[in-house]
Amino acid sequence: MSVQTTDYTVSEIRSPASFITSRVFIYGALVFWAFICLFPIYWTITTSFKSAVDVTQGHLIPFVDFWPDWKGWRSLGLSPDSIFQTSTVRDEFFKRFMNSVITSVGASSLAIVIGSLAAYGLTRYRYKFAWFRNEDISFFFLSQLILPPVVLALPFLVLYREVGLLDTRVGLILLYTLMVLPIVIWIMRDQFNSIPVELEEAALVDGLSIWGAFFRIVMPIALPGMVAAFILAMVLCWNEYFFAALLTSTDAKTIPVMVASQTGSQGINWWSMAALATAAIAPLAVIGIALERYLIMGMTAGAVK
Repeated sequence: MSVQTTDYTVSEIRSPASFITSRVFIYGALVFWAFICLFPIYWTITTSFKSAVDVTQGHLIPFVDFWPDWKGWRSLGLSPDSIFQTSTVRDEFFKRFMNSVITSVGASSLAIVIGSLAAYGLTRYRYKFAWFRNEDISFFFLSQLILPPVVLALPFLVLYREVGLLDTRVGLILLYTLMVLPIVIWIMRDQFNSIPVELEEAALVDGLSIWGAFFRIVMPIALPGMVAAFILAMVLCWNEYFFAALLTSTDAKTIPVMVASQTGSQGINWWSMAALATAAIAPLAVIGIALERYLIMGMTAGAVK
């Protein structure tokens, strides 16, 4: 006489009503959280199409609470009726936009190069400097993020004035590189730790040099992590305001400084600020969507080894 046993999944044991209720609760919570996260972006975009009355009265839904207007974009010379006309504000916007692009891309690229080499060295070699070991060096890099930026304001201001880097893109690139380098090193260290050392040893046996093994074996595997670190570094550099406002005056001002300057005798021009903010968010959103696959792969690499 044999006894047969049957394995049931959790979804089969529970009643259909409880299963549906749990699903509704989960998806409802996700939708609610998505609404909370996306509402500030929605508010910013719609505010760029509002008039002063609509802004002060807090109208939310276009074509229902208010009729969209190009006032915010017209103030920047970017509306359909002013895009082909001469506009000093539009020229100023494109200049600040290019400053942000050059400084963000330059600093992120430089941080990726330096940070990847530093992280590779920390994962493949053992260092000893006084009482410092590899773990201590890694923690030292990350601990630099604890230091408040205002503490470095006066030293950098004096230093940049002496070396002639005030109001220059090069000065911002160097400073932004130092700012995001700890994060890049920390991310890339986890990436290289997830790559088996045996792959490089096999490459060395086949005749490759250390640099050859790094560029031909390790880098292609760690590429998703580099892309993720690059995007994160670029977002931090793009949104940085404190040092950009402190160390620039006319030539090297960036988009965040221009957004914060949208004030007048009547108060804050919310429609212009919203249009500027929307124009500043758009490139990062496009980059994030285009490189989403690499971003997810880079953030999850090393989680399961």
